[in-house]
Amino acid sequence: MNRKEIAEIRRRFNPDKNAISRVRGCYVNDKREVVSTFDRALMSFPQEEQEKYLAIFKRTLAGVPGRNLIDIEFRPDQVMDDEAHQLLMGLRNTALSVDVGVEQLCRRIIDNLQMEGNYLILMMHDAYDVPFKHADENKSDVISEEVFNYILVSVCPVKLTKPALSYFSEDNAFHSRDLDWVVAGPELGFMFPTFDDRATNIYSALYFTRDAADVHDEFIDAVFHCDAPMPAAEQREVFQAVLEDALDDELSLEVVQTVHEQLRDMIETHDQDKTAEPLVVSKREVAGMLEACGVPDEKLAAFEEKYDTEFGQGISLSAVNIAEPKKFEVRTPDVVVQVNPERSDLIETRVIDGFKYILIRAEEGVEVNGVSINIASPETSEGAPF
Repeated sequence: MNRKEIAEIRRRFNPDKNAISRVRGCYVNDKREVVSTFDRALMSFPQEEQEKYLAIFKRTLAGVPGRNLIDIEFRPDQVMDDEAHQLLMGLRNTALSVDVGVEQLCRRIIDNLQMEGNYLILMMHDAYDVPFKHADENKSDVISEEVFNYILVSVCPVKLTKPALSYFSEDNAFHSRDLDWVVAGPELGFMFPTFDDRATNIYSALYFTRDAADVHDEFIDAVFHCDAPMPAAEQREVFQAVLEDALDDELSLEVVQTVHEQLRDMIETHDQDKTAEPLVVSKREVAGMLEACGVPDEKLAAFEEKYDTEFGQGISLSAVNIAEPKKFEVRTPDVVVQVNPERSDLIETRVIDGFKYILIRAEEGVEVNGVSINIASPETSEGAPF
């Protein structure tokens, strides 16, 4: 799903715009025991509670596609006869009305999810009468024949509040507040099926993880019977290690600057198109960037070999996972320098009198610990090193 399609579904989570038939919940304690369950129509909740449930569901579709919102693809044979896919289809087709299916999904989550503390499993079903859109992207009053039926599941930690003073309006005074269990924002969840090209795609689910460094692969295996993707943070670390190992002494500041700048430009251009799928970068594209920097052929070959070893042949990487377009950092054991990513050209490396230096061009506006300082121009002489 692209960002525009995700946003269209997220707008459904409004008291006036959804057709959520029911909300089901399963409260689990830290011993993996089911404490309570409920099955209610959304409209049966008070308005304030409806909004809180809708906010949780909306947050389950919040994040960066490719980083915390991950497409889970089902193989054709899974769609035909895999029990995990059949369970999800059954839950969707029955609008969560069959207790056996709901209990089976909850059991899979409880038996496999590795998450400390209490948590609440929330499920909802919605039916979206997808409107036509004109060529100018404006919605038509005509309703299409497409009805997007889907389920959304959120897993939310339930945390104990800390003791504190609280205001009580009854006597206009502050008193000690009792400890209470509060539902936090979703830690993970998914929507099935996906809304691709504004239509139903039963070959895919959209998976959410709050922490991009931990995708909870045990959850993905249990619920989808699919291999979990490499977490975003791990992708970046492995990619950086591949560059370091393959290029060795050819990995200069200029090479890193060039790769970062090209990836940043690709991401910024891509982000202007809300309908584009998450941007991915192939091995060949990165090799082309390195080649443009003058990296020798033997190093390019080493990069491609190590890339295939770590990620697999033909595998592309999410661009936002291997590059941080809004960050450029230079770090030594004793110094950390943050640079405007658009002005990485202000930095260079140089060897002077046998010592390695990082040079930063500075014209004006230089501050040290918040104090503006002056950089004096050295007197020019024949013996001056600069």
